[in-house]
Parts: sequence; structure tokens; C-alpha cells
Amino acid sequence: MRSLLVCLTWTLVAISTAATPAFAQRAATEPVIDNDRVTVWDISREEGATRARRIESHDSLEIALSPAPGAVVFRRRNAEPNVAIAPVAGRTVVIELKGHPVPPLKNTSRYPSAFPRPRVKKVIENERLIVWDYSWTLGEPTPMLFHDKDVVVVYLADGALLSTTPQGERVVNEYSTGSIRFNTRDRIHSEELTTGTQRAIIVELK
Repeated sequence: MRSLLVCLTWTLVAISTAATPAFAQRAATEPVIDNDRVTVWDISREEGATRARRIESHDSLEIALSPAPGAVVFRRRNAEPNVAIAPVAGRTVVIELKGHPVPPLKNTSRYPSAFPRPRVKKVIENERLIVWDYSWTLGEPTPMLFHDKDVVVVYLADGALLSTTPQGERVVNEYSTGSIRFNTRDRIHSEELTTGTQRAIIVELK
């Protein structure tokens, strides 16, 4: 009887252990963001386990989080190779671009457009998007800027940004490596890095 109970216990443990990776892999297939403009995936690949998703139906942008943070690749739908796979022990953010273009707003504010801005690097521009690589400087606020396009922002470091509107409303947002945000157009604010460091790949959608 004792031997039977031990056997059943080990069987249950084995079933439970075997089920864990499958559950984790299912959870990894859920998009981080899904709306009428984009579907965004955070794809990881750990030692000994592949977690990948084939991207077929849309143009897509891949942004590496590790081991080469900020590396960017744009892929046309159905192009070869068209598989988004993070490197071993790495992470990649994949942004699928849906067929829902939205023209930029006309800037009738008295503020400059969000991009370009000082010390920003343009990485890619085509008919679907503009990709910018930007690093904030501690204690140095950006100018007050107008966002005329929807954006996806992928943060590459750990740091807090103080956002200030023209009305003086102030909000501190904490971001860590791999934080992903979708921000709609028609926003005016300045940002200042208050703690840590911060760099982001900012994708303006056309």
C-alpha cells in the first residue's frame, strides 16, 4: 500500500511538472497589444526551448531586446525568411502592422512635432512607419512636443520619465527593459528622465 501511494505521488508530480512548460508556452503566445492598428508580441527563447511564432499575414517589425538591444528588422508579409525567433536566451518584440492606415494630424499647435528632435536617430522609414532610436538625458527635459501619429514605444532600459503637459499636469512613469506602450496621436507633452537611464525604439505608424 505504501509503495502504491509513493508511486501515485511521483506520477502526479511528473504530470504537474510536464504541464508547466506547455502552460508557459501558451501564455507566451498571447499578444501584449492587439488593436485595429497593430498586434504586438513579446517572444522569448530560453536555453533548450524554442518559443517562436510565424508571422505571415502582415508586414512586421522586429525589435531585439537581447542580446543586441535596439537592433531592428522590417519584414514584408510572406517574405522569406519570415519567422520571428529570438536568439538563444534572448527576447524580440514583433509588431505586426495591420491594414488600417491613419493619416497624421495637421500640427496646428504652437509646439514642434515630436520627431525629429535633437539627438534622435532615424532607423527606418517607409510607407508603413518611421522608426526612431532615442535616449533621454538625466535631468534634461525635452521640448514641449506635439505627437501627430500613433506610436508603439519599446523601452530598452530601466528608468523613470516625468511627463508634463502644457497645462502643467505632471505624471512620473516607471519603465523597465521590455516595457511596451501604444500611445495615440494628438498628444502634447515634454519628458524628463528623473532616475536611471532610458532608451527606446519609437515606432510612428503611418
